[in-house]
Amino acid sequence: MADVNRGIKERDERIRQLKIEYQKFKERHLKLDMSRGKPGPDQLDLSLGLLDCVNARDGYITQDGADARNYGLIDGISEAKTLFAEILEMDKSQIIVGGNSSLNMMFDFITMAYSHGFSPSEPWSKQGEIKFLCPSPGYDRHFAITEYFGFKLIPVDMTPYGPDMDQVERYVLDPLVKGIWCVPVYSNPEGITYSDDTVRRFASLKTAAPDFVIMWDNAYCLHHLTDNHDKVLNLYKEAAACGNQDRVVTFVSTSKISFPGAGVAAMGASPQVIKEVRRRMSFQTIGYDKINMLRHVRFFRDFNGICEHMKLHAAVLRPKFDVVLSLLEKNLGGKGIASWNNPRGGYFVSVNLLDGCAAKTIKLLKEAGVVMTPAGATYPYGIDPHDRNIRIAPTYPPISDLQMAMELFCICAELVCLESINNIQ
Repeated sequence: MADVNRGIKERDERIRQLKIEYQKFKERHLKLDMSRGKPGPDQLDLSLGLLDCVNARDGYITQDGADARNYGLIDGISEAKTLFAEILEMDKSQIIVGGNSSLNMMFDFITMAYSHGFSPSEPWSKQGEIKFLCPSPGYDRHFAITEYFGFKLIPVDMTPYGPDMDQVERYVLDPLVKGIWCVPVYSNPEGITYSDDTVRRFASLKTAAPDFVIMWDNAYCLHHLTDNHDKVLNLYKEAAACGNQDRVVTFVSTSKISFPGAGVAAMGASPQVIKEVRRRMSFQTIGYDKINMLRHVRFFRDFNGICEHMKLHAAVLRPKFDVVLSLLEKNLGGKGIASWNNPRGGYFVSVNLLDGCAAKTIKLLKEAGVVMTPAGATYPYGIDPHDRNIRIAPTYPPISDLQMAMELFCICAELVCLESINNIQ
């Protein structure tokens, strides 16, 4: 009993100290926003040369002789297809190059499936209550697309190797489960890269729905933070070997490589799926921004050029991730109240606190002037069943602001967790 009482007194004293430190931060009237994974201005400056790559001096004609200023080439210019084919490790005939947003391409793809379906299956809108698998913690904007269409979102646990494939294999026995969201390299937010075994199990899935789709968002496949790069097995090739090539739809963009507001997005899929998407596009648009495609190709030149450019991004981002990870370890390490990933790439650090502590921590942060991604955002419908996961986005703030925000984060997290322990006891 004496040890228990001593533990309570020590926690009470620590809580008192943390409240004093928290109040000092509140008096600084901070206004810091870490709610989204946006590139910082120092990253955006790396691509300024892109703006001068297409001009009267160098011309507007593509390698195939098309004038990039005019209509046409609905699925993108040839040299842009070549570039994205290298990134996605697919044949250029299987690539469609679009506008600046891969999320837009994903939304359009789900819209097509919902309204028109995939031959010979009926449109999803006519098949009943459609369900979609959502590896969680995951990307909130993915979940929002399928929630918008009224699908039932089913969380799938994440493991160190990717989604829990035992769960996935059980769920896909339901014919109304029509797909799954995936971020296979440096997943959002946990920084997990899917293992070879996970990819092979995806490729060979036995699904009840013939029109099941794997939405394979390769958003961070080039976003390495270290020289020890993660690489994922080529799902399309593995699925094709199993006769399941039509269910794999891969997406990528330059949004966090060049400019988020003026990048280029692309998708890759089987010839049959690409044919259907092209047909839909023929009703939707006369063509995306070919001048922007051309300037990206001229700026990056080829796949190696993009890889060299990403080393510049890594040099900017590594110190920011180091700040986050070092302060987490310094202030929360070994206390048994928090755990976090140590990503080799991507855009986020995922922190898990004690159950029931995430929302209160975010609330305290906001009251002290630091806005972070809402608790629960990394789960379908914004509901974390354990109320423990917080996504930290280190990329946008300057290091000085990031240090302040993380010091405050650690104070709030420890304060909330210690008070939670006291309430339980």
